[in-house]
Amino acid sequence: MSDSLDKMMYSFVVEDVLKGLFIYVPPGYVACVYDLGRGVLKKVLTPGLHLKIPFWQKAKLFNTQTLEYSISKRFNPEHAQALGDTPITAQTVDGKRISIEGTVLLRLDINQVPTIWQNVGEDFVSKIVRPTIRSRMRMIASRYNNQDISSTHRDKVEVETKNELERIFYPRGIFVENVLLSDIKHVSNGDDEDNGTKE
Repeated sequence: MSDSLDKMMYSFVVEDVLKGLFIYVPPGYVACVYDLGRGVLKKVLTPGLHLKIPFWQKAKLFNTQTLEYSISKRFNPEHAQALGDTPITAQTVDGKRISIEGTVLLRLDINQVPTIWQNVGEDFVSKIVRPTIRSRMRMIASRYNNQDISSTHRDKVEVETKNELERIFYPRGIFVENVLLSDIKHVSNGDDEDNGTKE
């Protein structure tokens, strides 16, 4: 995987580049502050310039824009925190193995960012997002036969997947804006489309 493709992978969390006395929060982001005495502060810093206590407080930027969680062969599984995954292998109700590619549009709930950082940490993509998307897509695929999920009922599968992901993600502070399936194909038992992502 080339560096240029790696750079295309978006992340919810930006590295701690906010040093010194001031915190600059650009449009489309919020900042959370970790205070050595009080822990993660509940107040979220919105776009603009803010003050913090040097060495005593650490600030981290969180991306609150709509981001694409891309499920594609182009994804590099070595980057566990990157926003995406390799094609997901599932089994249909008629026993066919299929490979699923697509995009899930996600966005953080600004008001719950401190809770996410406090309770889950910065690696919530690998802890919550990726395992949940894999699990729910496999579960929903198991309700349909190969023909239906590949063509006639694809829009219904997208809606069901969105609803199921919303049910799990919303209480955790993550909005699911849409699920778009781009490619669903049958794979033979010898193939392993889900490279490096089996649980």
